[in-house]
Amino acid sequence: TFNSQDIANTVWSYATVGHVSPDLFNAAAEEAIKKISTFNSQAISNTVWSYARVGHASPDLFNAAADEAIKKISTFNSQDIANTVWSYATVGHVSPDLFNAAAEEAIKKISTFNSQDIANTVWSYATVGHASPDLF
Repeated sequence: TFNSQDIANTVWSYATVGHVSPDLFNAAAEEAIKKISTFNSQAISNTVWSYARVGHASPDLFNAAADEAIKKISTFNSQDIANTVWSYATVGHVSPDLFNAAAEEAIKKISTFNSQDIANTVWSYATVGHASPDLF
């Protein structure tokens, strides 16, 4: 059976080469939801990025990942934060609680954000229309 890293690495690999496989992404989402509590920040970020990258909607996975990300947001680095909010904005999955938690953490870690992280984060908040005055 696949563990959280196996799931994240598999969907990331498919997304990176641009190979769309709906059956694989559906099966991976089912497994990921069952094991979401075992996902670390990078696995959460890479998994949702992969679904967004290939345009594969999975609302149940994005709901579960948001809940878990909020619990673990303090462990997210700048790239994890930027890629996660980018993924939600890209697929149009609204999660105000996640965006609030990500903003709070981004403020604490803003000095570690590179220009791409900043651009992706700003774009994401603007795209979903989520105000975060303290972050901006």
